[in-house]
Amino acid sequence: MNPLGDFHFIRPAWLLLAPVVVWLWWLVRSAQDPIRGWRAVMDGRLLNAMLVGKHAGRRWRGGTLLAAWLIAVVALAGPTWKPEPSPFADDPVPVMLVLKADESMELTDLAPSRMERARLKIRDFAGQREGQPLGLIAYAGSAHLVLPPTRDTSVVASMASEVSPAIMPKPGDNLVEAMKLAANTMGDVGGSVVIIADNASGGNEAALKQFRRETRLAVSFLAVARDDTPELDSISDAAAALGANVTRIAADSQDIYSLVRATARFSVPVAADGSGTRWAESGWWLVPLLALLSLADFRRVDATASAEGNR
Repeated sequence: MNPLGDFHFIRPAWLLLAPVVVWLWWLVRSAQDPIRGWRAVMDGRLLNAMLVGKHAGRRWRGGTLLAAWLIAVVALAGPTWKPEPSPFADDPVPVMLVLKADESMELTDLAPSRMERARLKIRDFAGQREGQPLGLIAYAGSAHLVLPPTRDTSVVASMASEVSPAIMPKPGDNLVEAMKLAANTMGDVGGSVVIIADNASGGNEAALKQFRRETRLAVSFLAVARDDTPELDSISDAAAALGANVTRIAADSQDIYSLVRATARFSVPVAADGSGTRWAESGWWLVPLLALLSLADFRRVDATASAEGNR
């Protein structure tokens, strides 16, 4: 999420009231001017020299009234910069698995092989997310959609078992293309991406940072790599560019439990009409400021006058 890039107004038409508010404030200020009649018959400099009392204070109070009215207009316009979580408790977060299938995944330093370990982890992850949307992308020198998010997670595990470097048309490590394919596939629905890879090619940091600025997808890495290796360092660099967390592959299921918890934390923005992103209403943050300005505009009542009025 990019707060500055995503900032907009839910109901921008209310901002058209701003000139009307300024005009009404000017009318009210003119009508309440106690020396309005004198201004029409006396020189302005002479009149100002003759004024005594708290004329400047009245001018300041008028300014706070205008500020309060304008802030109210901005609040009504609905400023926002973040998607609203789904109001439905049973609305699961879609997850797209992005599996690297280059030749390096066939290495056997992680027995029986890096690819086989990745397939087993996908099967475990699919089992933990049974009935919740899960998709699969395979990439090497090019990226390919294997399955869009589906609730039949067993099919995802079955298809992952068939992915190998032998079926990929082009060797390499085009993670950027894979991430763009994931974003295009998930569209406005949003969700999370889990990248399962043994390393990440250097030199893509700028492109990955640009992708991060353009999308709100949450990203995690499952690193199929050993500790203190250049492969793990390269994944850490790519994760830093994507703002992602890294989970190293483990012999038990703790890595999968960690990924399941991480992907479940991210909510799905849902449209009110089902056609776009539903944005969180943030205008209420201006209410305390509006209340303070309204209090500042109240005039103090003379205690003596009040006492006499009660007699």
